[in-house]
Amino acid sequence: MPADPSGFQPSAADLHHVIEVRGARENNLADVSLDLPKRRLTVFTGVSGSGKSSLVFGTIAAEAQRLINETYTAFVQSFMPSMGRPDVDALRNLSAAIIVDQERMGANSRSTVGTATDAYTMLRIVFSRLATPHIGTSSAFSFNSAEGMCPACEGLGQVSEIDVDQLVDRERSLEQGAITVPNFAVGSWYWQVMAGSGFFPVDKKLKDFTEREWQDFLHKPATKVKEGTLNTTYEGLVTKVRRLFLGKDRDALQPHIRAFVDRAVAFTGCRVCDGTRLSAAARSATIDGVSIAQSSAMQISDLAAFLRSVEDPSVAPLLATLRHLLDSLVEIGLGYLSLDRPAGTLSGGEAQRVKMVRHLGSSLSDVTYVFDEPTTGLHPHDVQRMNDLLLRLRDKGNTVLVVEHKPEVISIADHVVDLGPGAGTDGGRICYSGDVAGLRASGTLTGRYLGHRARLRERVRTPRGALAIEGADLHNLRDVRVDIPLGVLTVVTGVAGSGKSSLIHGYVAGREGVAVADQSPIRGSRRSNPATYTGLLGPIRTAFAKANGVKAALFSANSEGACPHCHGIGLVYTDLAMMAGVASVCEECQGKRFTPKVLTYQLRGKDISEVLAMSVAQAYDFFPTGQAHAVLGRLNDVGLGYLRLGQPLNTLSGGERQRLKLAIHMNEKATTYVLDEPTTGLHMADVDQLLALLDRLVDDGNTVVVIEHHQAVMAHADWIVDLGPGAGHDGGRVVFTGTPAELVAKGETLTARHLREYVEG
Repeated sequence: MPADPSGFQPSAADLHHVIEVRGARENNLADVSLDLPKRRLTVFTGVSGSGKSSLVFGTIAAEAQRLINETYTAFVQSFMPSMGRPDVDALRNLSAAIIVDQERMGANSRSTVGTATDAYTMLRIVFSRLATPHIGTSSAFSFNSAEGMCPACEGLGQVSEIDVDQLVDRERSLEQGAITVPNFAVGSWYWQVMAGSGFFPVDKKLKDFTEREWQDFLHKPATKVKEGTLNTTYEGLVTKVRRLFLGKDRDALQPHIRAFVDRAVAFTGCRVCDGTRLSAAARSATIDGVSIAQSSAMQISDLAAFLRSVEDPSVAPLLATLRHLLDSLVEIGLGYLSLDRPAGTLSGGEAQRVKMVRHLGSSLSDVTYVFDEPTTGLHPHDVQRMNDLLLRLRDKGNTVLVVEHKPEVISIADHVVDLGPGAGTDGGRICYSGDVAGLRASGTLTGRYLGHRARLRERVRTPRGALAIEGADLHNLRDVRVDIPLGVLTVVTGVAGSGKSSLIHGYVAGREGVAVADQSPIRGSRRSNPATYTGLLGPIRTAFAKANGVKAALFSANSEGACPHCHGIGLVYTDLAMMAGVASVCEECQGKRFTPKVLTYQLRGKDISEVLAMSVAQAYDFFPTGQAHAVLGRLNDVGLGYLRLGQPLNTLSGGERQRLKLAIHMNEKATTYVLDEPTTGLHMADVDQLLALLDRLVDDGNTVVVIEHHQAVMAHADWIVDLGPGAGHDGGRVVFTGTPAELVAKGETLTARHLREYVEG
């Protein structure tokens, strides 16, 4: 390195300019070695399942985080998630990694955009200093503290009301099964406690109960009673249902209980605080006539404008920080949110951008920032904003690693790593590593597709009628009237926050014959995998049982055939007391999940663990006929041929989860399919396959409605519904309906401008 003309002499510390990866074998990576430039923007691309996430998240980021965690004391580590060492020979010159992913923000009902970003904490301090009348410290404005919360709803903003007629059949007695709540069947333990309490007769119809019997039956608080020879506690039915089911996170409930809760319980806004969550005192204090509840309900862009008019030397530095935070949220395209928006209602893309804001104002440099498709959920108009933010993080001296498919993001990279050439076992290799110009000339699939454009349809399909939406006013929708044509492919688009999801999920999704495939997590245990979720395991077990003349239950890792040491999970979870617990491959079954006896039974030369280790594509050939072949064919059709049958569901991305749900819905003979950004996680080449699948669905007589920003999907549509013109209260209106060709020819919306540029190349 030449000497600096200013006299600064480079030292050994200046030589660490690349992250060295040597021999990475995590998941499908095929002994990958490469150098990544530090303090630069590197984009990783390749088809779905090519190994991008395994390299970036599973290897580089995982090891950086593990090494940081090891610097803490054993006591502190005991509160951290356990992290095994990635399967890699060497990783050198790593810096501390910050992962900004699309995991939904905690669905804790007390978490809001304001609490998640600390904006509400700062706002509380401002109000505690400046608001009149003065009501105390900042905790007096907190809905999570006893002094600031509304006493009626305990700071939740809503109360639950139970429909008693969803719990009981008043025409029956207890003996006749009057209680219809799950787990309260006649003879069950809960039923026995109620029936044996002595507070009401068991042979009397509920409708004939006296007022006292009815109150005891429904609302009696916990009371000690004797049931046979046992001392136990009796609670009224409503009291017990609240404790058993409503005190728990809804998503943690079993599906049949969750369905019961959804049916029996209505959550309504708290009438005492009008849903603001706050005490009367907190609602009474104002700044320039505006309360903290009104501030939190404002669009963030409006709140930022309001706070610019607030001046006071005592909070000037804090106000400056708060304004900067709010301006950053506006700049990143989230100005349409409000601080009181529950964090659990944000999409994956919105959650990622909220997390990103935390780092924009950071004084840290020489950090590695890792992003997972940061443009998810962004209209082409907003992608440029995201690019600017990624470049700003890089220019502060940070290493920015981005997993992304969009050509607009690839084009700004300093360095590109293209993995492939295929997915699963056909991927995991470096196809190209270098600059963007070299990628274009490389001849790889990504290089060839960088300039690829989907063309407008020469002829659009003719609708068979329309699904009418009238007076739609959910969230920011403004009395929207629009027809969704039947029997064609309709794309609903518009900038983030324009009202697309409110319109389609609010007014189309709930109708009869409509199947919705979205990216929400698939609830299940760590035993759940594509084979169990799709019902594929049934015919596989039957085939094994028939071939070997034994019971089908032997071939279930949840039943008789399970390895007794790991209970059929394949991993053993060890609690190391003060240290973080670790998961290790079961030594008894070597991770195969079954007993040695079960593994002696074969089907066409393969045991059950070998079949579950197959990819969907391999299994499709292995089962050439029957139900298994049909299910595997649908999984192939939705682009999941690379998934392993036994792969845990919690390892799937949002886009993969959506396509898995779509494969299941395709067997249900729905007439209308609603998809929410199905191109998430798809390489440009995979998008073509998706478009062919959507065409097949429509040509089979179905209606397909897609919420999407990808210009290739817009160009391929028969009909476009464009919402806007902006986000939040600047959106909520239909600004265009018609064919893509009409939008390109005469449209004046943001979507029209970007689709025109795309089509014209």
